[in-house]
Amino acid sequence: MKTLFYFLSLSVLLAPLASCKKSGCTDPTASNYSSKAKKDDGSCTYDLTYTIPTTYAFTNASGQSTVNYAGQTERINQLIEMIGYTDLGTTQVISAQVLRDMFANVGGNGNGSFSFMSTKNLKDKCFSLDTAMISAYFTDIATASNSYMNTASNGQAGTLTSGTSTYLIDANGFDKSEIIEKSIMGAVFKYQALNVYLGPSKMNVDNTTPVSGEAYTTMEHHWDECFGYFSVPTNFPTAPALAFWGKYCNSQNTALNSNQVMMGNFLKGRAAISNNVLADRDAAIVAIREMWEKIAAYQAMKYLDQAVTNYGTDQAKYLHVLSEAYGFIYSLRFAPTETRKMSVTEVDNLLADFNGNLWSLTVNDINAIKAAIDANY
Repeated sequence: MKTLFYFLSLSVLLAPLASCKKSGCTDPTASNYSSKAKKDDGSCTYDLTYTIPTTYAFTNASGQSTVNYAGQTERINQLIEMIGYTDLGTTQVISAQVLRDMFANVGGNGNGSFSFMSTKNLKDKCFSLDTAMISAYFTDIATASNSYMNTASNGQAGTLTSGTSTYLIDANGFDKSEIIEKSIMGAVFKYQALNVYLGPSKMNVDNTTPVSGEAYTTMEHHWDECFGYFSVPTNFPTAPALAFWGKYCNSQNTALNSNQVMMGNFLKGRAAISNNVLADRDAAIVAIREMWEKIAAYQAMKYLDQAVTNYGTDQAKYLHVLSEAYGFIYSLRFAPTETRKMSVTEVDNLLADFNGNLWSLTVNDINAIKAAIDANY
């Protein structure tokens, strides 16, 4: 049973500084961060010092929280419940229409399939050119579930077991539950976070007047919404991330120091916005975009390594991790053009190297895909 994802309470507010750090401190993780900025007339520079909290908690002068990303939390919970439904395909026939209703949140509760009501949905936030493809994946997994009682083989959908885990595999060897999850993580969460909310249309907005009836400015709110798609607790990494991008950020932390880079820059960027130091905000945007792309690439490589390890010995695990790798490579398409390491065409070529049939791949094929990723990352 999947567990709904709830963000920790924004109870830890900005702590008063015990002492000030000296002017010129440039460590973005420090409690008192100093940045050089031009004067309004551009004649010289001066130090701007502002507080960066240790958790994602920001307040206004009246002590009100200025943070709100409730819509993103609802969409994360919707995907959790969608994947919970696709996982049922190992033991019963599931419906493509049910998944489409959940994706579009028909009736505010996924046409009765969600455990909660919401005015939000995943479909409207999906990269528009990919909605038809994701809908086709719903058909694929529903079709495969009709054969859940069979043993999967090349050309035959069914289930395969590795240890205590059972996977529904389609006729071409794909675990479509993983493909659906990673596709939505990319085409909704990553696309919205990096291209939309950190893009000029959402960042070049008012940052002086609070939104009517709210405590935050429009720019602050857009940054919060980007953070919401990262899917971590407000005191990450002290508290673990249990879902989607936050979970995989933690998975790659040893290799990339990704937890500190991502959370540190989300905190730095938000504090910079609240203090109107937009040069620091822009630096944080670049760091977040670059690291988010690396997380996807490194996670894909991890699963490709596991596929090689399990080749010829554990067919269930082999196809399952190859499907995860495919999904993370697909998500590389949503790295913004300003920071991306691979073009969309290059990513599509890598996806084509899976031959549309995982049963047919050889270790040499997998190593060639790995080499292409390694050359860029």
